[in-house]
Amino acid sequence: MTEKKGTLQVILGAAFLMATSAIGPGFLTQTTVFTQQLLASAAFAILITIIVTAIVQLNIWSIICVSGLRAQDVANKVVPGLGYFLAFAVALGGLAFNIGNVGGAALGLNTVFGIPNSYGAAISAAIAIFIFLNKDLGKAMDYFTQLLGVLMIALMLYVAIQSAPPVALAAKETVMPTTINWTVILTLIGGTVGGYISFSGAHRLIDAGVRDPKDAKKGAINGIVVTSIMRILLFLAVLGVVYVATEALDKGNPAADAFRRGAGELGYRMFGIILWAAGVTSVIGASYTSVSFLRSLFGGIDRNYRWWMIGFICASTAINIFVANPVALLIAAGSINGMILPLALGCILLGAYKKSVVGENYRHSVILSAAGWAVVAFTFWMGVQALPNLLKIFE
Repeated sequence: MTEKKGTLQVILGAAFLMATSAIGPGFLTQTTVFTQQLLASAAFAILITIIVTAIVQLNIWSIICVSGLRAQDVANKVVPGLGYFLAFAVALGGLAFNIGNVGGAALGLNTVFGIPNSYGAAISAAIAIFIFLNKDLGKAMDYFTQLLGVLMIALMLYVAIQSAPPVALAAKETVMPTTINWTVILTLIGGTVGGYISFSGAHRLIDAGVRDPKDAKKGAINGIVVTSIMRILLFLAVLGVVYVATEALDKGNPAADAFRRGAGELGYRMFGIILWAAGVTSVIGASYTSVSFLRSLFGGIDRNYRWWMIGFICASTAINIFVANPVALLIAAGSINGMILPLALGCILLGAYKKSVVGENYRHSVILSAAGWAVVAFTFWMGVQALPNLLKIFE
């Protein structure tokens, strides 16, 4: 009974690690910017994002847990050397996101307490580092991400109710959108399931010794549900504001402006709490997962992985000082991670057919596999379509 309870705790912890990795400052910024741009039609983009997220996570978690290998090791077994490229691509994308995560956490503390951003970044980084110094790192991450994940959902629900969004219109636009923008969809997918986010929960299960594909699917489903609820509530909260707004949201901090208009000064303070929680949990998720991609490839990193994770946080915090446009960085990072997705998912799906990866007896779901390859083709096509627009983000 105790072992079963321990496995359940690990599954929930992995689910919230994946969800809170996805629910970062980039998540808040992207959803707000694109809801203002597309209004109710953003509901269709969110629906596609949720469907793609489900397909990607169910495939990745199942195959990785059965294999007992991290993603880069699966990739190396599929094509020798490919795991090194995937590891560096994911780690670099994770660093780009983490710079924004630290900045978002700092901005959250500034919003709530008026703390200068440089001090807020240092405080948030110190809290994340404290988690990594904990003797039982896994449990510390599990409890911390679950606590803040539930807090974010509760606060977001309040603001969504206060902003009184046009729910009926949003429901209609979900299935019959007036506008479809593939760059938006790619960016949302990249910010929710691209790059390191796809593997954060699955790598947590591997480190905890979970190998049952049924347990993996439970964790993936829980993470998908948490992320989807948060995405929908944020969309509705922002839609309620921009649908009746006579002027655009503040470009410097569009999400904070939306919360202030939707729920007054209290909503603004709530946004600060949500932003800090989203930032600091994403710092933990990005650092943990990005370094996990390098551990099995380099013995020195594996032997000192905690210090590499701490170094990752310190580097992100230092670089954040020199970032001129964090909003553009967060959106661009989502697009770049979305372009990494077809390569990463394709490697994992190919691994499902190699006995050296999954063993003699495992048979991966034909339906999941077919859906996975459809997502590979879909995200690759979206990446090609969106590539000319990526640089425009910085204009």
